[in-house]
Amino acid sequence: MEQASLELTVGPVAHGGWCVARHEGRVVFVRHALPGERVVAHVTEETSRFLRADAVEIIEASPDRVVPPCPYAGPGRCGGCDWQHATPEAQRRLKAQVVAEQLQRLAGITREVVVEEVPGAKDGLGWRTRVQFAARPDGELGFRRHRSHEIEVVDACLIAHPEVEAVGAELHSWEGASGVEVIASSAGDRAVVVAPKPHSGVTVPELDAPASILLDQGKGRTVPRRGSGVLREHVGDREFRVAGSGFWQVHPGAAETLLDAVLAYAAAEPGEWALDLYCGVGLFAAGLAEAVGPSGAVFGLESDASAVRDARANLRDLPQARVERGRVEEALDRFQIERADVVVVDPPRSGLGREVVARVASLEALRIVYVSCDPATLARDLAWFGERGYTLAELRAFDAFPMTHHVECVALLTRG
Repeated sequence: MEQASLELTVGPVAHGGWCVARHEGRVVFVRHALPGERVVAHVTEETSRFLRADAVEIIEASPDRVVPPCPYAGPGRCGGCDWQHATPEAQRRLKAQVVAEQLQRLAGITREVVVEEVPGAKDGLGWRTRVQFAARPDGELGFRRHRSHEIEVVDACLIAHPEVEAVGAELHSWEGASGVEVIASSAGDRAVVVAPKPHSGVTVPELDAPASILLDQGKGRTVPRRGSGVLREHVGDREFRVAGSGFWQVHPGAAETLLDAVLAYAAAEPGEWALDLYCGVGLFAAGLAEAVGPSGAVFGLESDASAVRDARANLRDLPQARVERGRVEEALDRFQIERADVVVVDPPRSGLGREVVARVASLEALRIVYVSCDPATLARDLAWFGERGYTLAELRAFDAFPMTHHVECVALLTRG
């Protein structure tokens, strides 16, 4: 379609980094705008129900607007950041409004939400400890533009952690690669995970800082090419190992912040029986195991084989903790789990789904702690928990992804 320009008055924020406007009765989802602004927007997509558009000229600016610190941010440019044009304080208010709106619309829950700052990201920059670059055919690295396969080549990323940038991946050519992930751990380890193109070898350049090199074989499997590829992460006085591209919170302050919030809501006591579903490498399971003590027990479930190996290593000093591999949908039945005092769930962005909600509710736990990186699927699942007698008792939200629309929530559900 020919790109049309519209003059719009921008309304409230919407989930996904958009604001909502209207034109001739149709909804327009606008990026690079802020509520209350008057903008000129270019239409980028049209459906039978709504339009998508980019604000390319600001006629009347919001007092929350700032000049984006990154030169690659803006309409048609890098799609990694959604809110670089807003102050960090305004970003947190916008995210709080999104969480509150999703709770109200999808779960019928009215609640005032505050999004808390997470330590370790001054001015919302320099926080991302795991950065995935896309590679162009010529080997240059960058990030995909919003809703596009086109790659915006960059020479630096302002939200990347300084130890990620120290590797200098963006300054080199990666012939034969389809993508490159650079990881910097809290213990000072670095790794570069290279995804080769099909039937292609990869030329690994000389890097600016030492790092393990791993080849991505797909489906989460990596093979060390140089170094062990195992990274160490420190949370409090515990050390966790994470192999290759295994899951770990990307914000340097997020793991400890979320662990503290989860343990406070779980309120696990000595002798209790706790479940950690989607347990990853065992962050929450370790804290729960220390809380329930030798007279209690923690059972973790995780579907990724590498994460299960890491979790078992990370929990080897806690014999009351056990981790098994399996999908929650079938593994609770396979291991004959019929009850629990406390359940912690940290599912992927897609959430639990109705089937898993029903199975978790059948455990009749006194407390369910739900960790979520997507307020829409969280609210949907809370509505289903509500049908089975659970109510939202407490909720905290954290700005674990500054400059983006993403937000991490920790919810406490209780029976009755």
